[in-house]
Amino acid sequence: MILFRKLVILIHRYLGIAVSLLFVMWFVSGIAMIFARGMPNLTTDVRFQRLPKIDFAKVNVTPSEAVEKAQLGRPPARATMLMVMGRPAYRFTSRGTVTVFADDGEVLETVGEREAISIARAFMSLPDAMLQYRGEQLEPDQWTLEERQLLPAHKVFVNDSAKTELYISESTAEVALLTTRATRALAYVAAIPHWMYFAPLRQNGPVWRQVVLWTSGVGVVLTLLGVVLAFTQYRTQYAGLMRWHYVTGVVLGVFALTWVFSGLLSMEPFFWASGGETGNRIPQTLRGGSLDLSQFPKPSFSSTGIKEVDFLRIQGDPYYLLRDGPSEPVLVSADSMQERWEPFTPESLVDRIKQATPGETMIDSSMLTTYDGYYHPSERKPPLPVLRVKFADANATWFYIDPRLSQVVASFTRRERLQRWIYHGLHSFDFNFWYYNGPVWRTVMVALNAGGAALSLIGVLIAIKRIKRAVKRGMRGKKPQKAQEAQKA
Repeated sequence: MILFRKLVILIHRYLGIAVSLLFVMWFVSGIAMIFARGMPNLTTDVRFQRLPKIDFAKVNVTPSEAVEKAQLGRPPARATMLMVMGRPAYRFTSRGTVTVFADDGEVLETVGEREAISIARAFMSLPDAMLQYRGEQLEPDQWTLEERQLLPAHKVFVNDSAKTELYISESTAEVALLTTRATRALAYVAAIPHWMYFAPLRQNGPVWRQVVLWTSGVGVVLTLLGVVLAFTQYRTQYAGLMRWHYVTGVVLGVFALTWVFSGLLSMEPFFWASGGETGNRIPQTLRGGSLDLSQFPKPSFSSTGIKEVDFLRIQGDPYYLLRDGPSEPVLVSADSMQERWEPFTPESLVDRIKQATPGETMIDSSMLTTYDGYYHPSERKPPLPVLRVKFADANATWFYIDPRLSQVVASFTRRERLQRWIYHGLHSFDFNFWYYNGPVWRTVMVALNAGGAALSLIGVLIAIKRIKRAVKRGMRGKKPQKAQEAQKA
């Protein structure tokens, strides 16, 4: 027993010397993450605020004519109309993105420096003198690590009070990412250290993944041994920093363990939460087939506030989805041009889901008017009400369908639901009973992270003292050796 305890102490000590500073970084940045959240991005609110209204008077090309000019080779997965460089345009998404101008049918081929400056000027409503072209971005930098799909892009610096930087995607001819001096600074104290999103490391995905897995794995062993020592060393009379380290470890050790363990599992070691094949055909069946743009006449709406139009096929029928901002969009039938406000019936949704899942057993379908433990709000507000459908397949899959648009908005397998609790539940403490009460949740999370940072910082100070002591012992050992060598000489 004594030998085991000494071994645990030694392993805990030297692992602490190795990674205790990482724990300080994770806990301090965790506090910042509570307020700053993730990396800088272009929010939906800002995008729609800057997006110009569609000038339908200039639309001369029908959707079917435009998709023919796009030469996609297959029906598009998504079709949208919006203003691009001051002109109404169709944007088709299939294997890539193709933009066709709706005034004359011209296909957008390239977006160069001149076009990027023009797009930035319109977006910011500022003169060219305040815009500085910073070059073409082909590889991800610190701010496009999570937005690699927008590359290649043009980077434009705005000499305004916020020191704004814009990334204009060459494929969409639109501002796809916006950062400011404040959001960049917040990222450096929040998301970047917390997720270890240091650009040289994160640019190599496999290496970054292994670094996070191994450091968090070592952290799990370190904190687990600390919890063990909290019980085995309760009779030991510690003093000074060691006493404070023991006390904070007793109080917060289990929290630190569950936190770093859930962080490890968020990386899906061995990809344990991946998988699931049930319901792959559900989205297509709910649509009623591929998008057929010949069903849509040339868009022309009397409303002057429309900024984006989606062309949808819902249960076999064509619809326009009109957006004038981040608020709830308006659904209009392309056949009757009448607005549709009533949702599609649960019976019609269930019937189509059964068609898409032959051989699978549906064990429950219920309409939710509030969020449950898995379908819940985060940065965005997913729609309510929502139809939840449960299957008795090998993965126990649940689907959430928006009845207004007849679309799948979320799905979870059994392992994904388990991951939700052991990652988000243990890592962020987003349990329903208090997560929706923001001030209470934030207060508790700040207190716990501050305690974890204190525990780790004390560990860092102890590690520094031990390293200094070891260096001094080594220096003392060298002095007699040098004296003996001098006598021999």
